[in-house]
Amino acid sequence: MAMDVIDYDIFGDDMQYVEIELDPGEAAVGEAGMMMYMQDGIEMETVFGDGSAAQAGLLGKLMGAGKRLLTGESLFTTIYANQAATKRRVAFAAPYPGKIVPMDLQALGGSLICQKDSFLCAAKGVSLGIAFQQRLGAGLFGGEGFILQKLEGDGLAFIHAGGTLAERDLAPGESIRVDTGCVAALQPSVDFDIQYVGKIKTALFGGEGLFFTRLTGPGKVWLQTLPLSRLANRILAAAPAAGGRQVGEGSLLGGLGGLLDGDNR
Repeated sequence: MAMDVIDYDIFGDDMQYVEIELDPGEAAVGEAGMMMYMQDGIEMETVFGDGSAAQAGLLGKLMGAGKRLLTGESLFTTIYANQAATKRRVAFAAPYPGKIVPMDLQALGGSLICQKDSFLCAAKGVSLGIAFQQRLGAGLFGGEGFILQKLEGDGLAFIHAGGTLAERDLAPGESIRVDTGCVAALQPSVDFDIQYVGKIKTALFGGEGLFFTRLTGPGKVWLQTLPLSRLANRILAAAPAAGGRQVGEGSLLGGLGGLLDGDNR
């Protein structure tokens, strides 16, 4: 089944959103809770799975929903269809600071593997599945577990990466070592494995954990500078209830500084 061909614009810098233009009869599928706004004439329909042709029928819908459950996503996605006689627009917003990346699945060979929470929206017809880690070590210590998300089709899909995005095109046999949480997406041709950091002192006190992710080409990989887990850990560490610093952090006046600079609420 051919995917809907959609036009789009991405707005913003650190907190981006993507605006998709739909011709009459075209549709986009979005992750639950990501819609920002839509124009009159666009109708919403919440479905099990992703609404692609691969998930037609009751059994296909149940299998699609089950796959999404395994990746930690909602059982449902929402389809936004243009029922008007003219072009209409719908927008989807990034959930935290980072970059929205358009992925042309046809140009990438028809499939893309990405981290579980990175999918934002896509042209209707793109299939959302799962990709299992084949190696036990990568599943246990690779930072993303045994299951990653797999996008398949020949249309546009949009993923979100935290912070700034780095794209690398690995030659056959070329390898890079990456912090486990910084892998945003990769082509299926790229080999994903884990590697011990090598030194006990570095592992215990280096702050990078016991393992790196080792990516070996050929293929493209997309790396993010701010994984959601790293952002959440920093916020949690700074929260007073978790033992973080109280209001006034960074002020020469301490708590009194909070009263003067408006931080005390």
